[in-house]
Amino acid sequence: MSASPGDTRSTRLAPTDVLRLGLLGLTTRRMRAVLSALGISIGIATLVVVVGIPASSQRDLMKQLSALGTNLLRAEPVPDQNPPALLPEDAAAMASRIGPVEMASAVANTHTAVRRNDLLDRYDTSGLTVLAAQPDLLGTVNGHIRSGRALDAGTAGLPTVVLGYVAASRLGFATVDPQQPPQVFIGERWFTVIGILEPLPLSPDLDRSVLVGWDAAKAMLGFDGHPTVLYLRAREDALEDVRAVLPATLNPQLPGLVQVSRPSDALAAKRATENSFSGLFLGLAAVALLVGGIGVANTMVISVLERRREIGLRRALGANRGQIRVQFLTESVLLSVLGGAAGAVLGVLATVGYASYQGWPPTIPLTAVAGGIAGALLVGVVAGVYPSIRAARLTPT
Repeated sequence: MSASPGDTRSTRLAPTDVLRLGLLGLTTRRMRAVLSALGISIGIATLVVVVGIPASSQRDLMKQLSALGTNLLRAEPVPDQNPPALLPEDAAAMASRIGPVEMASAVANTHTAVRRNDLLDRYDTSGLTVLAAQPDLLGTVNGHIRSGRALDAGTAGLPTVVLGYVAASRLGFATVDPQQPPQVFIGERWFTVIGILEPLPLSPDLDRSVLVGWDAAKAMLGFDGHPTVLYLRAREDALEDVRAVLPATLNPQLPGLVQVSRPSDALAAKRATENSFSGLFLGLAAVALLVGGIGVANTMVISVLERRREIGLRRALGANRGQIRVQFLTESVLLSVLGGAAGAVLGVLATVGYASYQGWPPTIPLTAVAGGIAGALLVGVVAGVYPSIRAARLTPT
C-alpha cells in the first residue's frame, strides 16, 4: 500500500541508531571527548580514592584497636564480702556457653609470694602477684610471648612460670635462655621461668603477675580451684548483651555478687572512628560527583552552541525534537560512563599503590566502584538534560 503525498509519519530510531548517533558526536570530536571524559574520570577517580584510601587506613586502625582487646570483658567477685564471694570452678566453661562468647579463660590469686631467691625476706614480693592461669589465657587476652614459651597443657602441672612484662623487669630478667632458664622462689620451692610476656595495655594486672599452671598451683601452692578473675572475648556487636547476662550465668542465685567490667575505651574509640570515617566518605564523594557533573554539563552546553548548523540540518532533513533530545542525551551519558569507567580503574590503581606504600591492607569498597560508575551514569543523565532540551528547541533555520 503506497502512502499518499500528504501522509506524514514520524520515524522512530532503533536503540542501535541512538547509540550510533551518540558515538558519532564523540568520535568526530575526539580531542574534546577525551578532555571531557578526563574531567569526569578525575571526579570518579577522586571518589574511589577518597573512599578507598581512608577505608584502607581505617581497616589498619581497626586491626590495631582490635588487637588491644576491644571485645574483652573481665568478671570477678564483688570484694569485701563476708563470707567471701567466689566464682565457680568451671566459670570459664559456663561463660563459653553464652552464644556470642568466642573465648573464655580464668586466673586465680594463689596468695603466695614470689622472690628472686630464697635468701630474700619472705615479705619482699616486689609488688608482684602469683596467679594460677589456665592454658588458653594468652589467646583470650591476646597476649604474646616476648621471650621463651607460653604455659600449655604439657607444663600446666610442672613447676614452671611465665612472667608478665613488669614482673620480669622487677625480678631482673630480660630474656629466657632455654639452655639455662632462670628460676624464682615461690612459696617454699623453686619454679623455672620458661617465658616472658609482651606488655598487655588493657590487662596491666597481668603485666605485674607471675603465671603458674592451673594444676601446678593446686598441687604445689594450695590453690582451691576457684578463679578470681574471668576473662572472655565476645562479638563486638553483642558485647553489651553478654555483659548483661554474664553475672546471672556465673552465679544464678546471687548475680549481684559478680561485677563485670564495662567495654574498654578502645571500643568506644573504634566505634567513634567508624562513624567519623563514614561521614567523611559521604562528604568527599558528593563533592567529587558535583565537580564531575558540572564539567560534563559545561561540555554539552558548549557542544550545542557549536553544533547549531548540524542540528539545523538534521531538523531540515526531518529529525524531530525528540530525536535531537535523545541524540544529545545519549552523548552525555556515553561521555560520563566512559569517563566514569576510566576513573574507577585509575582510582583503584591509585588506592592500591598508596595503601601498599603505607603498609596498609588495600581496601577497595565495591560500593565505591559500583557507585562511582552509577554516579557517572546519573551525572550524565542530569548534565545532559538541559543541553538536549536546548538543542531540540533550535529551529531548522
